[in-house]
Amino acid sequence: MSLKVNGERREVNIRTSETLLNVLRNQLGLTGAKPGCLNGDCGACTVHVDGWPMKSCLMLGVEGVDKEITTIEGLENTPIQQAFIEQFAFQCGYCTPGFIMNCQSLIEQHPDASDEMIQEWLESNICRCTGYQEIEQAIKSVLVRKQNSE
Repeated sequence: MSLKVNGERREVNIRTSETLLNVLRNQLGLTGAKPGCLNGDCGACTVHVDGWPMKSCLMLGVEGVDKEITTIEGLENTPIQQAFIEQFAFQCGYCTPGFIMNCQSLIEQHPDASDEMIQEWLESNICRCTGYQEIEQAIKSVLVRKQNSE
């Protein structure tokens, strides 16, 4: 089978019961998506599928055929990555790739996101080290910069 990951076609052998998370990590060496709870609660494994955040532990690898899959390795120098650094929006970093993927999608899908919408989107990811205030500030700083540049 062939998956399109981070803009490149990649050949993989996928068992029908294998999750996208396992395919990405074990066959393609893309370890940015992290195994956390493995039941969709924590969001550490979040990737983009056709531009939308998807918990890769809940998606079968075969479902990724004919989809555009983007992992944290596929994001380069995005404003949200810089904002996470500037706002100190991470501590241990284990959940950070999932948060960044979720935040990037929020910014792309809803450039005028309200405080309530930001909080709702952040509910899909869990950080056990820190509060969410710095992450929320990172999102807001990107949205403000984006609105001021238009």
